[in-house]
Amino acid sequence: MTSSTSNARVAVVTGGIGGIGTEICMRLADAGRQVIAVDLATRSDRIEAFREHVSAYNGAIRFEPCDVSDFKACGGLIEHVERSIGHADILINAAGITRDTSLRKMDPQQWHDLMRVNLDGVFNMCRHVVDSMTTRGFGRIVNLSSVNGQTGQFGQTNYSAAKAGVHGFSMALARETARKGVTVNTVSPGYCDTPMVAAVPQDIRQQIISDIPVGRLGTPADIARAVVFLTAEDAGYITGANLPVNGGYFMSF
Repeated sequence: MTSSTSNARVAVVTGGIGGIGTEICMRLADAGRQVIAVDLATRSDRIEAFREHVSAYNGAIRFEPCDVSDFKACGGLIEHVERSIGHADILINAAGITRDTSLRKMDPQQWHDLMRVNLDGVFNMCRHVVDSMTTRGFGRIVNLSSVNGQTGQFGQTNYSAAKAGVHGFSMALARETARKGVTVNTVSPGYCDTPMVAAVPQDIRQQIISDIPVGRLGTPADIARAVVFLTAEDAGYITGANLPVNGGYFMSF
């Protein structure tokens, strides 16, 4: 575990309080980064549990509240980080929600609520870090998509559309920043051992596992390792790419 250092790369992780987000924060701190975990401030019990969980990192991971669907709030967050810690060198957009139902039952609110977090949130955060990153000649942006953004999923027209949008957004931004030292990539998790999957009925969960060639659900650590790899100093020749971490559930080239 790493303690805070003044010259460490600064990493901002949205959706930082949660299974995958927290694991990403810890793995980045293990790699020597100063980490800002960003999440909503509405659940004080979750925040305190998170702080206790990462307390052994001696200040290398800290929490900052922000609603990523709010453009101005994202700008305020980045300004605060720059004043108090330093410029954001790494941005991980891991914040996401679901509002599952079939399209014929979906109301506009369910569509827009999800888009504001899962897609607008990516734009909001990237928009507020990209100028500084390109000016300084270094940046690593990793946006979490999903296997369902590649394959589609019943009852997830909103989620699948948003996650597919993350792919297109990331490739376009990668082209804009490629000659300025800033890489932009996506990681697409498959089915992981998270509370959302744990809530699926046992028979359906077993069917999911049987459809995964490696024969198990993914773990937050599986996803975090892929994310951290793409943030490395020597990962500068990888941009506009998607790294699927799905146990072979969906294979493509």
